[in-house]
Amino acid sequence: MSTSASWDHPRTSFYTDHYELTMLQASLHSGAAHRRSVFEAFARRLPDGRRYGIVAGTGRLLEGIADFRFGEAELDFLGRTGVVNQDTLDYLSNYRFSGDIWGYPEGEAYFPNSPILIVESTFAEACMLETYLLSVLNHDSAIASAASRMITAAGNRPCIEMGSRRTHEESAVAAARAAVIAGFASTSNLEAGFRYGIKTVGTAAHSFTLLHDTEREAFEAQIASLGPGTSLLVDTYDVEAAVRAAVELAGPGLGGVRLDSGDLVAQAQWVRRLLDELGNVNTKIVVTSDLDEFAIAALQSAPVDSYGVGTSLVTGSGAPTASMVYKLVSRTDDAGNFVSVAKTAKNKTSMGGRKYALRKLNERGVATQEIVGIGHRPEDDGNDRPLLQQFMKNGELLPGWTGHEGVVRARQRHADTMAELPGVVNRLQRGEPAIPTIYEEN
Repeated sequence: MSTSASWDHPRTSFYTDHYELTMLQASLHSGAAHRRSVFEAFARRLPDGRRYGIVAGTGRLLEGIADFRFGEAELDFLGRTGVVNQDTLDYLSNYRFSGDIWGYPEGEAYFPNSPILIVESTFAEACMLETYLLSVLNHDSAIASAASRMITAAGNRPCIEMGSRRTHEESAVAAARAAVIAGFASTSNLEAGFRYGIKTVGTAAHSFTLLHDTEREAFEAQIASLGPGTSLLVDTYDVEAAVRAAVELAGPGLGGVRLDSGDLVAQAQWVRRLLDELGNVNTKIVVTSDLDEFAIAALQSAPVDSYGVGTSLVTGSGAPTASMVYKLVSRTDDAGNFVSVAKTAKNKTSMGGRKYALRKLNERGVATQEIVGIGHRPEDDGNDRPLLQQFMKNGELLPGWTGHEGVVRARQRHADTMAELPGVVNRLQRGEPAIPTIYEEN
């Protein structure tokens, strides 16, 4: 499936904070704006009790950086409101990111202090990306991390993303994309399907049943229009009566029934027995109703075929942000030599220097450590895996990381990285990161 070429990315330069531009102005004044610089995005810690995180949003971010421009309307606003002076406006009028970007591919697991994204450019070019970069990575990685836990809890049963009505309309599209990267089978969001070639699904809500004089008439209309393979929502009134009517009208070819309320475990069990008794052994049971990874895990013993997940997914299941930060870790001095820099304030320390990352694997191919080399590439034992990939070179997007191709690639990366991590990542109980992050200095 391919996406339409008619969707235009919005200009992203104003998805930022006021102080990014005043900082730019001051650095232009001091002459330091054009020093070569290395910025790094990382999370100092995982959400409380989580054992890993999943990177998502990079493809969207790269598309946005490619469109990070200041047009006439933006420049007029900045000048009219006095945000920056004329020299800064002149610089912004020609702004185009021309540096290099490296990072963990989407779908990859990350841990505390993993160098998730590295931006190499001038200070002027890189500093302005901070707010936009963090808003994308923090949101999408939080969703993907929650989705990954739900996929683990679901086992081989597919999950459907259906949380659009519980979040901002653009966040809904991003959430659907992130969920699919982490293993969700489909989404209810049409815009996500349009932009990224994601499979979209859906049938009817309770209002469709309530619209008709009887439930039977509603079912008849849906089956006549969508075919017997459709899924019928059977808990508007009496579930047993609805299931019997659904089977009578659609026959053994009825695709599925959806349960959206009540004790889902008990209800799924007796609905399965009823369907089997009526001869509909192939009719699937879909459950919804405020599911999260813990509710999905509780349904493992129930004869459920798929899960529809909404609110908990699009809010990160209790962790709505990945708490990533974006820090300057290296820059050139007046002589043109790179020097490491780092913040040292209490509770918010960071490690200076350009980073390189390696996933240390044992003889069985299971991850044991995250090795982060400072200023050098960690030594590969022969079966270890380098983690950083280049996404942009001299300001140009490298192929394969964006659009539908990027989603497919990221989804496979997620499956591969989860298979490589130790079995502790399959536990939903609170715990320490699945593997430690080890720094190696020159």
